Amino acid sequence: MAQVWIGTSWKMNKGPAEAIASAQALEGFVPPQGIQPFVIPPFTSLKDVCTVLEDSALMVGAQNMHWEDSGSWTGEVSPEMIRGCGASMVEIGHSERRQHFGETDWTVNLKVHAALRHGLRPLICIGDTLNEYEFGVSHETLARQTKIALHGVARKDLANVLIAYEPVWAIGASGRPADAGFVSDVHTRLRRVVQDLAGAEGARIPLLYGGSVSRENIRGYVGLADVDGVFIGRAAWKATDFMALIDSVRDLASDKIAA
Repeated sequence: MAQVWIGTSWKMNKGPAEAIASAQALEGFVPPQGIQPFVIPPFTSLKDVCTVLEDSALMVGAQNMHWEDSGSWTGEVSPEMIRGCGASMVEIGHSERRQHFGETDWTVNLKVHAALRHGLRPLICIGDTLNEYEFGVSHETLARQTKIALHGVARKDLANVLIAYEPVWAIGASGRPADAGFVSDVHTRLRRVVQDLAGAEGARIPLLYGGSVSRENIRGYVGLADVDGVFIGRAAWKATDFMALIDSVRDLASDKIAA
């Protein structure tokens, strides 16, 4: 892969002032060659963060969106609105959206198509629950989520898609990091799934890992052959920590470019 993707979602944290301050702290950051950093702030700060980081090396995304361009969808945000704020990415299908807000594999698919239609790069989140993991059906679950999310997507559009594997049992303050060997197996199988779906174009989709990523384990994940980056939570919410995490895998990114 040409790039290693390293990003963080601030979730429902950081009000406008704090978000702007965090963006300003990242504004002058020059990432190591081969690493593409991104941040995903709350909607209330999206435009401000996009403005601060407009000329920086960082990409900015939104945490969710509706699949319609406009209409009577109280409380929702459209892809046109996200583009209007200056964002270039959108997170789709996070497990918290699935668990608490009725997101389904089918609405994920609608949102993926809408994002691509409007020139937004979808970051598709997939994940297995603890029960699915313990009963040994993680791979089937992830294959289903991936196939439905990408259903009907033209091969030419797959170059703009990212997929993040985030085990539900590894997310949050109480989550436990997934074993690197298990992550390697998951990503190798996911690579086969997307390759079977779309040949060479599918095989080039970046596959990220997310779930209790920290300074202690980031190298173990980024060093895996079929892991093209990481999607980090609270360990990257401080700008200094985020930059340090990126710098800590500088050599691994160089190795992936050279491979």
